[in-house]
Amino acid sequence: MWDFSMSRAMGIMRATTPFLVFRMAVYFGIALAYVLVTGTGAGIGWGIGNLGDEEFRAGSTFYGGIAGFGLTAGVIYFLREYLLYVVKAGHIAVMVEMIDGRDLPRGKGQISYAKDIVTARFGEASVLFAVDQLVKGVIRAITGLVQGLMNFLPVPGLDRIMGVVRAYLRLAVGLIDEVILAHGIRTRAENPWDSAREALVLYGQNGGPMLRNAAWLTLFTYGLSILVFLVMLAPAALVVYLIPGAWSAGGLVFAFVFAWAVKAALIEPFAIACLLQAFFTIIDGQTPNPDWEARLDGASRKFARIKDRAMNWTTGGRAPDATADA
Repeated sequence: MWDFSMSRAMGIMRATTPFLVFRMAVYFGIALAYVLVTGTGAGIGWGIGNLGDEEFRAGSTFYGGIAGFGLTAGVIYFLREYLLYVVKAGHIAVMVEMIDGRDLPRGKGQISYAKDIVTARFGEASVLFAVDQLVKGVIRAITGLVQGLMNFLPVPGLDRIMGVVRAYLRLAVGLIDEVILAHGIRTRAENPWDSAREALVLYGQNGGPMLRNAAWLTLFTYGLSILVFLVMLAPAALVVYLIPGAWSAGGLVFAFVFAWAVKAALIEPFAIACLLQAFFTIIDGQTPNPDWEARLDGASRKFARIKDRAMNWTTGGRAPDATADA
């Protein structure tokens, strides 16, 4: 059914507890920032609204909250490279070390240890971010190729359900890019672009089983996230009640933000721990298939960019256009 062990994934989570605590601090800090800045914006809007009638006050409170939420989202957008480099890639690094049986430092030392590994593999945060963005594009192309093969299966009525299947598969590949990055960390690659190329070909030639594993984990991840969202509705409603003017839309928004924080801090790393096991098990002993590399050359221009940057990479350096078109 799947190629991973949930009990082993829990063991990986326990071994990387310092990183889980770090993730919780980061993502719940972001959630708190959303609440505080949105509440401040709504409060300012409510104060301005007192200059007019009740309808004007309700409108200014709403738009003040929207402005606060948008401001926070903008700041988080500019921090996305940091989140990928230090939080996500760092956690992947120590997971890989754990899977391969290496001893991990305890406490805060684990975070510094992970950062050193990521720096050794990718150098600057901008390089990792550029690799990740292009990898996501190639993964979408691989998913399309796998779906194309499914269209030729002699299953009655398959064409009518392919729309739903495509939507679900697009959702299911959301964590695959982190698995591709893990390949370079595990192989101690000095060229992050070439390791991404190799991992993408390995993923492509094993697209069926990898998508099957990702599909099961997506069902688990989003099912649990929906439950968290429902649980968070009550505290979110209390937060909204404390905001001046009782910002009516805030309950759902804050419940979503809190659920996202739980998903990013705790649920996603568990899914990654499972997918890493699956990928390493499935590709064990394999080499990249030239036929699949040729398919990716024809299906994705972003794959060609990855290959070009792999050729231009120098040890310890970066391709001159590493962030272009990412």
